[in-house]
Amino acid sequence: MMYRNLLKTVALSLTVLLAACGGGGGGGSGTVAGVTNQGGGSASGGSTSTGMPDTGTGAGTGAGPGGTAAGDTSAGSTTGAGGNEGGTAGTGTGGIGTVGAGTTGSTGSGTTSGTSGTSGTSGTSGTSGTGGSGGSGGTTAGAGGTTGGSGSAGGTTGGTTGGSGSTGSIPGSNTSPDTGPGFASAKGTGPKTLILFDAPAGSEWQKLGLSYAIMLRNLLGHFDASVDLVPVHQYTAGRMNTYDATFYLGAAYETPLPAAFIADAAATTKTLVWFKYNLWQLTATPGFQEARGFALAGLRGMNALPSAANPSPGFFDTVSYKGKDFVKYYAWDGARNIISADPDAGIVSISDAAKATSVVPMRNPKTGESAPYVLKSGRFWYVADMPFTYIGPRDRYLVIADLLHDMLEVHHAESHQAMVRLEDVDAKASPAAMKSLTDFLASRRVPFSIALIPRYRDPAGRANGGTPEDIPLSQATSLRQSLDYALARGAEIVMHGYTHQYGDMKNPWTGISGDDYEFWDIVRNAPVPEDSTSWTLGRLNAGLADLRAHGYTPVAWETPHYFCSAIACKAVPQLFTTTYQRVVYTTAEKPDFSAKPGKDFAVGQIFPYVIQKDYYGQRVLPENLGNIEYDISRIDPSSYFTYSWLDIYTNAQYAMTVRDGFASFFFHPFWAEEGMNTPGLADFRKLVDGITALGYTWVAPSKVK
Repeated sequence: MMYRNLLKTVALSLTVLLAACGGGGGGGSGTVAGVTNQGGGSASGGSTSTGMPDTGTGAGTGAGPGGTAAGDTSAGSTTGAGGNEGGTAGTGTGGIGTVGAGTTGSTGSGTTSGTSGTSGTSGTSGTSGTGGSGGSGGTTAGAGGTTGGSGSAGGTTGGTTGGSGSTGSIPGSNTSPDTGPGFASAKGTGPKTLILFDAPAGSEWQKLGLSYAIMLRNLLGHFDASVDLVPVHQYTAGRMNTYDATFYLGAAYETPLPAAFIADAAATTKTLVWFKYNLWQLTATPGFQEARGFALAGLRGMNALPSAANPSPGFFDTVSYKGKDFVKYYAWDGARNIISADPDAGIVSISDAAKATSVVPMRNPKTGESAPYVLKSGRFWYVADMPFTYIGPRDRYLVIADLLHDMLEVHHAESHQAMVRLEDVDAKASPAAMKSLTDFLASRRVPFSIALIPRYRDPAGRANGGTPEDIPLSQATSLRQSLDYALARGAEIVMHGYTHQYGDMKNPWTGISGDDYEFWDIVRNAPVPEDSTSWTLGRLNAGLADLRAHGYTPVAWETPHYFCSAIACKAVPQLFTTTYQRVVYTTAEKPDFSAKPGKDFAVGQIFPYVIQKDYYGQRVLPENLGNIEYDISRIDPSSYFTYSWLDIYTNAQYAMTVRDGFASFFFHPFWAEEGMNTPGLADFRKLVDGITALGYTWVAPSKVK
């Protein structure tokens, strides 16, 4: 088994989401199209080490009135075998009006490098330049730049737009966003909610807003909400007043908003939550400031362009909440002059403290400035950025996940539960390591689960001297003994795929169980040729039959590498009432990630709490902290990343800021093997004891409500 492909969570504090069990160590193959932020300068899906997409993208630097606009470069995954992205950065000082935002580019984090996109053109007085074009290359899609928004006339020359990201091409479908899978309503017994999102027709980012809407819709599943997803241009007068809460995701800079929407937003007494861009179209309504008690001061991005002398010029990157500082991701590749960040934020100023309140502050550490990150005026909320970019276990995403309780007026009690899972357990698992881990957890009275792969396959014999191996559960005697021992001491079984690999091919690494993807062709970054409900159910039923034949009943499902097609994911609830995982979501059942108008996006998401029903209809138990990893480059040169027990312990501290947040992590038993020469077992003990000391209550998956 290739240890490097067992890295599920690497650099979680740096990237948005990393995959279960998979990927190269410390920034290896990023293999899924990242999400880009349409409006404004730099955009990137940061590097991933595990083959998962990051949802993160940058945002531009369109300055507010009288401000400075610096056209950022777009950027993509820079570590491992990701595609190259981005043009050069531009600078310029804004005039009196709002300087248009720069362009965005997405990750091209493919298994082969993409070509760089072209840079944007310089803007004239008070206006932005045009966006650069996308490059080509990698096996996953990125996005080229779009034309920056224009500003008011006057002042000095406007900022040069950032360069575009490089793009790859992937075959798939071209489902229209207006008929795609996100537009069916989700019916729940909780609040009735409406999510409106930008869908700029004829743009590569037509479905970008949908990808953010999917992520928000999933969080609303924690509240068993009824959710309708609707492009904002389809809004009709009076609609928001039929909902308990409406959310508008301002993902595309200067999206023309319907007059009916602006009128209703200005007048409604229902809950309305507005994210990031285009607030100026609402605040321009006569009497808005007097009624709401705040005004929009403008947009702020990077304080300046980075340079060798000043590589981190700063922006409003720190959100303070419940005694913790949530710092947004930022990286600059000086050699290629590429910024990976989402620096844009709307700056609002409170004019009447009796009407408007700063609920959560943010600050710009380099300038010493502060402003509201979340503002509330009556039942109107404003969130200064798009909190679905660069999400992670210490990101401001957690702040929004917690505040949704207040926005929806659903006040869950303070409760903090913890879960631990032993990962990728198959016929090759070490009985000694399994016993050591089981004995420790039993001694602490900690219930746990085992992510079991029922059938072990090594079709090319890569781990067996060239002799193929196929070991069903009936022949895995030592594995069954380990399972029986653990089950008698508080363990539960989670079915982790059927074979955790696909056919006889490398997908993409070895073809060995535990290494490769099973329900997604990661080589083509597309659904497998057999992808269908019947094919998926056939594999799930085969695994269940093996387990039941030996008296085992799994309490949940976990998708190999957390990534399956939309069709496969939607099939899972037919056989499993519960999943226990992170999830990748696509904006079409057969996505087409190629750079063109209406291209699709894939977004990965972690959850701080239970999602009663997600976008695919799954009930999801969270895994939100990651896992311990060590530098074992002596065994596998690509596995050189360390993620310590203290990193995960810190993540658990941040998870406490969510009022019903979990501390859920997993551990690969091979780290407890003596031959690995790592302190795996000792660190595992420290982590379990540390999480207990924080005040979490350990629970088994079957006991989570």
